[in-house]
Amino acid sequence: MASPDPSLGQGNADIVDAVPNGESAAHSGRPSNPLTALSLSTRALWQRVQLQYLQERETGAWVNLSYIFSGYRSSEFFQNLSHFFLGVFVVVSFATIYEAYYSAPALSLLGGKYQYNVIELAITFLFLILSGVVYLTWRRKPVYLLDFATFIPPERLKVSKETFLRLTEEANCFTPESIEFQKRLLERASVGDCTYFPEAMFRAKEIGANGGRGDRVLNMASARREAEMVLFTTVGELLRSTKTNPKAIDILIVNCSLFNPTPSLTSMIVNHFKMKSSILTYNLSGMGCSAGLISIDLAKDLLQCHRNALCLVVSTENITQNWYLGQERSMLITNTLFRLGGAAVLLSNRLSDSRRAKYALLHTVRTHRGADDLAYRCIFQEEDEKGIRGVRLSKHIMEIAGETLRENIFRLGPLVFPLDVHIRFFVNLARRRYLGQKHVKSYVPDFHRAFEHFCIHTGGRAVIDTIEASLRLTPEDVEPSRYALYRFGNTSSASIWYELQFIERSGKMRRGDRTWQIAFGSGFKCNSAVWKCLRNISEREVAAEAVGT
Repeated sequence: MASPDPSLGQGNADIVDAVPNGESAAHSGRPSNPLTALSLSTRALWQRVQLQYLQERETGAWVNLSYIFSGYRSSEFFQNLSHFFLGVFVVVSFATIYEAYYSAPALSLLGGKYQYNVIELAITFLFLILSGVVYLTWRRKPVYLLDFATFIPPERLKVSKETFLRLTEEANCFTPESIEFQKRLLERASVGDCTYFPEAMFRAKEIGANGGRGDRVLNMASARREAEMVLFTTVGELLRSTKTNPKAIDILIVNCSLFNPTPSLTSMIVNHFKMKSSILTYNLSGMGCSAGLISIDLAKDLLQCHRNALCLVVSTENITQNWYLGQERSMLITNTLFRLGGAAVLLSNRLSDSRRAKYALLHTVRTHRGADDLAYRCIFQEEDEKGIRGVRLSKHIMEIAGETLRENIFRLGPLVFPLDVHIRFFVNLARRRYLGQKHVKSYVPDFHRAFEHFCIHTGGRAVIDTIEASLRLTPEDVEPSRYALYRFGNTSSASIWYELQFIERSGKMRRGDRTWQIAFGSGFKCNSAVWKCLRNISEREVAAEAVGT
């Protein structure tokens, strides 16, 4: 099945003329040849489908099949097919060699009587060598996750709901209505009493003494101290637990959306750990809570280009300078959700690391809806009417997130679901769209056929609830997400690693299990990564916790 040709949109009249009065051209006459009749009937049916597509696209009722077929057109899908056919070719080649060699005595192959066998053998060897070269050229290098570490701030930075409200009042910049609004949000946000704030935000009294202005406390120096604490502690713990020399790191990727100093955060890490001068560094900014998986996707591509390389990925968000001190409610939401956190991940493409690796990266799928103005502005950093900077969340964010998630799943599905799921989906689509069976509900596949574990970004309770209902997941499936939100709050791009750590700690991660990490971010973006567990993970092998001091 192929998607409708876009060129058909040049004129509905051509299709209408081809099917006058709703009657197919096949019935205008009765051809005696059955093959001709079948051809005309098929053409008329396809024209009806095209006409219905054009009509439903104008009314907005059409399921955008371009999302679905983009998954089948993806390089990973065709790469899997190419690997399959190359494997078949290699088997056939070996069988041909075996037959050519043993069809006559080995010594007589050099004789003129069996000269045909010699030529056949030479050609077979040539094709076998060629197929091996093609396979080695096209084959993607495996990407292994050796281990990861999450940041646990020190106890002195723990903030309960009561402490949060006390700091909000001490800042002397919020009206009683704004304080009450944040209190109601906090009660519904499912954020617990053991989350963490950066050190500067505990100096709320100094902000109040400065007339409610945070420029003397929430400054560059304070933000840099927060970044150093998270980055140095997390990376140091990961290198220690994996027994990795900092100079062995070949690629370093750091993502942080709202804090971008000069020198960069990558330079900060290189300087502190005295890494080698040939290291490749990448600093990603402004990409929101989904930037962690963007970093993983970038690392995957870089590890295809550089042989025997180690890649360090660090995800964090800096909130010192992003505590909104104004009164606009759409900007106050972030104050109640975002908390201090970070994670570091060590990746490798070396075959020698396959034995000690925890996971292998199977797929990454990225969806970006920035071309839509509404999606582009649904998470937007700007100043309010009084010039106070903050991040504004649109009331359309859940609707946009749902559309972006749907498109991402359509592209991921062909890569992860078995064949029978694809068949059921297209049969369901055909019944609803072409056969007029409106009573048939949309087919929602069982995602447990593709994944054993789910790491859903902790964007908030509403995000987790919506995905749980939409994908028909069980409470056990979303337990890691609810735990991470309650225990650590929204730690932005690092949240999915707190969730994976929870799954490991629960003892449920077994060899062969597939884990789906999914995150949303400004732009608007939805990104996915699929990991396969390479060995049973015991309690003593749980990802390290980097405890700050």
